[in-house]
Amino acid sequence: QVQLVESGGGSVQAGGSLRLSCATSGYTFRGYYMGWFRQAPGKEREGVAAFDGDVSTKYADSVKGRFTISKDNAKNTLYLQMNDLKPEDTAMYYCAARLWGTGWVPPLGRYSYNYWGQGTQVTVSS
Repeated sequence: QVQLVESGGGSVQAGGSLRLSCATSGYTFRGYYMGWFRQAPGKEREGVAAFDGDVSTKYADSVKGRFTISKDNAKNTLYLQMNDLKPEDTAMYYCAARLWGTGWVPPLGRYSYNYWGQGTQVTVSS
């Protein structure tokens, strides 16, 4: 059974940092699209950062230079290091995996992914 479990969210002041983790199980971790998404109240879910394979990464313009996606294949865990956080980063953050489907799809497209975690809340105060 595939599982994605996020952790590491919390409340921070603007300018602070958080590191999100996504522990996965039930599938071979390497080689799949893996991504971080977020959804603020009243807004659509948006892609933040993603791997479209083992090495290549993609970031939303709003987080470039502040967020870094990484993974530990030995631990089957995906990470999102978030620095210089801003109030507009406040949202529920979700981990996602694309485990089936062929061909290239947009790494930051929410419909590109088949499996989702339950989310972890990030709140940034000014």
